[in-house]
Amino acid sequence: MSQESRVHLSRSAPATYQALGAFSKTVGELSDAAGVDDRLKELVQIHTSQLNGCAYCVRVHVERAVKAGITADTIAQLPVWRESGVFSDRERAGLELAESFAFISEEGVSDEVYDRVGGVLTEQEYVALSWILVAINAFNRVAIAGRYSVPPGADLVGENRDAAAGRAW
Repeated sequence: MSQESRVHLSRSAPATYQALGAFSKTVGELSDAAGVDDRLKELVQIHTSQLNGCAYCVRVHVERAVKAGITADTIAQLPVWRESGVFSDRERAGLELAESFAFISEEGVSDEVYDRVGGVLTEQEYVALSWILVAINAFNRVAIAGRYSVPPGADLVGENRDAAAGRAW
């Protein structure tokens, strides 16, 4: 089946996609209230999207990461974050939690991960990051299932505008 003949979830059910967008906005408000900074938000969303194989969401969140001041070197270190020295303890905790959410069927969030992450993040940060990860995993699944294409970088502004209106991809 070609990409063109696939059902386009966001276009076929725009109200549902808009609800996912509203959910994501609520998650953003929760994370802001918990003090989760843009750098950490974008790092965990890029890494989750990489793990899930969602090229579209990687593109979107790399663009947002750059706007938040994250360098190309830092972004390039995400796949090897355990071996890299460029991430803070909070970021490392977030990245470990991101892996647990991306591979949730393997063992959920194990007690070991929960304890390590909980030793670094506050309860409010843990809750907020968990909801961020629920949201990005949902968006990854919509984009991956629909085989949404990755437009040239110059086209991304229009894609972001369309996504906000529930007309994405």
